[in-house]
Amino acid sequence: MGLAGLALLGALVAARVPEAAAEPRQALVLGAAQYDGVPSPVFRARLDAALELYRSGRAARIVVSGGRAPGDRFSEGASGCRYLEARGVPAAALACETESHSTWENLVRARPLLEPGPVWIVTDEPHLPRALLLARRLGLEARGWPVQGHFSTTYRLRERLLYALARLGFTH
Repeated sequence: MGLAGLALLGALVAARVPEAAAEPRQALVLGAAQYDGVPSPVFRARLDAALELYRSGRAARIVVSGGRAPGDRFSEGASGCRYLEARGVPAAALACETESHSTWENLVRARPLLEPGPVWIVTDEPHLPRALLLARRLGLEARGWPVQGHFSTTYRLRERLLYALARLGFTH
């Protein structure tokens, strides 16, 4: 095969192999409980995972999502942003969503704070399939960053049930 044949073959192969999708440069941390401004252990694990993404250069920006329960002085989003800022993430690299009360609302309300392009969804491993399904339903180019932990069987079963309901179109 001559040089022209090799060039043609290379062009054909390149046309058939899709370019690898760009890796996300931003992370969305889904909310979890906070206690008077202090992230709960579950929320802290999610925030620490996002902090790892930031420090490793895999995420240049972090959006933290979550509102406040009745009677709370602080929202999950604001508590999470303060936690990350105290660990060296500059305020300019953070965005805080402070009104949501569910996974669906986390995603809907955080979407305007995200930059165009792919995003890491940072949440617990049992919660991630449902979060990704909902994020993609909203048109987000979402990739999962599962946070490992010791999760109860009840929590795992609840997430499986909610995932099945989400597949049927239920979002809350």
